[in-house]
Amino acid sequence: MTSRDRGIVLGVMCVGYFLVLLDVTIVNVALPSIDRDLDPGVSGLQWVVDGYALPLAALLLAGGTTGDRRGHKQVALLGLAVFGVGSLACGLAPGTVALVASRAVQGVGAAMLLPTTLAVIGRAFPGRAEQARAIGIWAAVGSAALPAGPLVGGALVEWLDWRAVFLVNVPIVIVAGVVAHRTVVESRDRSTRPLDVPGVLSGAGFLAASTAAVIGSERGGLSPLVTAMAALSLGLLVCFVLVEGRAADPVLPLGLLRRPAFTVANATAGVMNFGTLGLLFLLTQYLQSVQGRPPLQSGVALLPLFLPLTLVAPYAGRVVARVGPRGPVVAGLITAAVGVSLFGGLGSDSSYARLLPVLVLWGVGLAVLTPAIVAAALAAVPGDAVGLASGVNNTARQAGGVLGIALYGVVAGSPDQVHEFVRGLGRTGLGTAVLFLLVAGLCLSFVPRQVSPPDS
Repeated sequence: MTSRDRGIVLGVMCVGYFLVLLDVTIVNVALPSIDRDLDPGVSGLQWVVDGYALPLAALLLAGGTTGDRRGHKQVALLGLAVFGVGSLACGLAPGTVALVASRAVQGVGAAMLLPTTLAVIGRAFPGRAEQARAIGIWAAVGSAALPAGPLVGGALVEWLDWRAVFLVNVPIVIVAGVVAHRTVVESRDRSTRPLDVPGVLSGAGFLAASTAAVIGSERGGLSPLVTAMAALSLGLLVCFVLVEGRAADPVLPLGLLRRPAFTVANATAGVMNFGTLGLLFLLTQYLQSVQGRPPLQSGVALLPLFLPLTLVAPYAGRVVARVGPRGPVVAGLITAAVGVSLFGGLGSDSSYARLLPVLVLWGVGLAVLTPAIVAAALAAVPGDAVGLASGVNNTARQAGGVLGIALYGVVAGSPDQVHEFVRGLGRTGLGTAVLFLLVAGLCLSFVPRQVSPPDS
């Protein structure tokens, strides 16, 4: 493969990675427009967001394993195709149910695409130095997707329609698929373990049932359906633990969870996204439905939250490499906690100057925390388990976001009830701050100091 071909492979894999992460945040600024057009209610909007995040979280580990077994190129192309079909269906969806189902299709494609992009890049750049540079570019593109989401989404909604948020993916996916088909060389790991289907299904079922129970409680409290979903989620969790404990090649080796440092690091990653995506779900509705900001202005207003992830995170990563993950993890959690606690003083007519310190402190805290918590998870496992640990960390983050969106929407209620919604936003902000501080205390005790993984 020539250097030109490798550059094309890197570019097309970065495009796929960018789209996957872009669709985590781009839809948020479209929610008020979707609400006006389809009238899904708060619970329907929660499913519009979680319909994508849930299969992404549940199938992420399986997507990586399938790529190893079936071929990274094959799974990447299939992931692009499924993601593209889901995006087209979202853009044409006539109602809420069709939109949520289409978002789920998107999520399945994303779960196949995300882990295989890195695998393809790793095979295309076998030399350590050039591989490190390629992965650095890949990571930078992923970071850029987060601030781009609200900005691009706001522009598309304001200038075109909320459906353009999804339809914009389609031509990009088609071009990326054609280029990838022509340039990517097939690769697979023939010695990899088989796919743990019972583990994948029971884990996905647990996450889906838990989400349904939480979102359903917004309408009917402890109704028979909500109670049934809660009981089902508990049963599936027990089933998952039993299956994984007996499986020869489990999707999640439970032995890793017996390492307190690993468990706490991944729990922290989950809590980080639990609070962040839950509050972001409420914040976009606060900016548009409560304060009446246009979609593009709302996207611009969110930039102080996301820009630190692009600008500060690389420097934070260098600090972690020098001093270890514990200090940055705790500092990031405390900074983010201070930021989100300030939601408690917001009113329906608060100026942007009042919101700005919330976003800046919150964003800087996340920028310091994100690379540190990944390093903490990797430092807690043997060297031959680093790939699996990275996958578990990503899964924990996505699963935390799914549950956060479900719960925070229930707590805050509908933005149509302005004063109650603003009070709910304040309560969730203060609650998130307390949660972050409690987790920071755990991290002081369990997050390792060293960056390099232990030998056993």
